[in-house]
Amino acid sequence: MSSDLITIQSRVPLVGLTGGIASGKSTAAELFGELGIEIIDTDHLAHLITGPGGAAIPAIIENFGEAFLDDQGALNRSRMREDVFNSIEHRKLLEDIMHPMIREAVEHRVAYAHSSYAIVVVPLLYESAFFKERVDRILVVDCEEETQIQRALKRSGLTSEILKGIMKAQANRSQRLSIADDIIQNNGNLEALKDQVMGLDARYRQLFAS
Repeated sequence: MSSDLITIQSRVPLVGLTGGIASGKSTAAELFGELGIEIIDTDHLAHLITGPGGAAIPAIIENFGEAFLDDQGALNRSRMREDVFNSIEHRKLLEDIMHPMIREAVEHRVAYAHSSYAIVVVPLLYESAFFKERVDRILVVDCEEETQIQRALKRSGLTSEILKGIMKAQANRSQRLSIADDIIQNNGNLEALKDQVMGLDARYRQLFAS
């Protein structure tokens, strides 16, 4: 890991966007992107470094074994998900491999961002001391838990048991809201979400310009 990259302080202000599973954070991020804002998605970066030939693959093989790769040489995400939710030690081991690489990749992209501000999408922002310190504002995409569960079961193919395990391992709704500077309520339709994103974009442009 390059300490130089981790300590870069870009001139571009950084908004940390977070939310629970199926809260709509990815859709919100896409809408900000349509307005010309640089979007840095940590989940996307995680896929890149755990894809075939990715930077994290050697360490995953060393610590977990080749049985955790798929036929293309990428991380077998479903097998790893099941493993880390059943073992706190394995979860910590995977985090120790992944998190420094993701942070470095984020900093690289922030350093070259040219929009009025940039958004970094961090599903586990509440749990990350680094990102809570790094971002200028925290934006939480929030919805009712029942809506969240229905969306997740419909779109992801996860079983109810696995979904409950994921939600239990993550910060709960009140914890996420406790760190929010700004909140998007996503219990309605896409148009309602668009209106909130446009309003926040205008606010951020004015705020960061000053």
